[in-house]
Amino acid sequence: MSLQAPPVEARPAGTTSPVLFLAIAVLSLAGAIVSGVSLERHYAKSATSFCDLGEKFNCDIVNRSEQSEVMGIPVAAIGVVGYGVLFVFSTFYRSRAQTPFRLLIAAAAGLAFALYLTYVEAYVLMTWCVLCLTSLGMIFLISVLAGIVRLRAAKTL
Repeated sequence: MSLQAPPVEARPAGTTSPVLFLAIAVLSLAGAIVSGVSLERHYAKSATSFCDLGEKFNCDIVNRSEQSEVMGIPVAAIGVVGYGVLFVFSTFYRSRAQTPFRLLIAAAAGLAFALYLTYVEAYVLMTWCVLCLTSLGMIFLISVLAGIVRLRAAKTL
């Protein structure tokens, strides 16, 4: 019995990049936490001192704006759910052959939504949210990592 790992070509698609899946899982948890804080700020009545950095950087203005909801659902709640889906794909479902593709699609959808929200911050509200920008950075990194996972999985098929 050999204790060596099988060559990459013989591994199932979901196990080709365990470090990348771990990184995506950690970023997903961090994103869910940031989105959770944003959700709390959406419903809060008091001002946020850590996120009020002046006229151009104020999470409260962004998180309580008219644009902070989609069909009555807070954008931050959508973020919590989206990061949760990414976490599930990168942990519990990572060994399934279709996971790299689904992970990439989910991450790309999250990135597209985050870029739209960044547009709203820049051109509609003209105010930036540090929590939102942090989330944008995380979903960008997750998207890049998911793309790498997908490319590596495609090479093993």
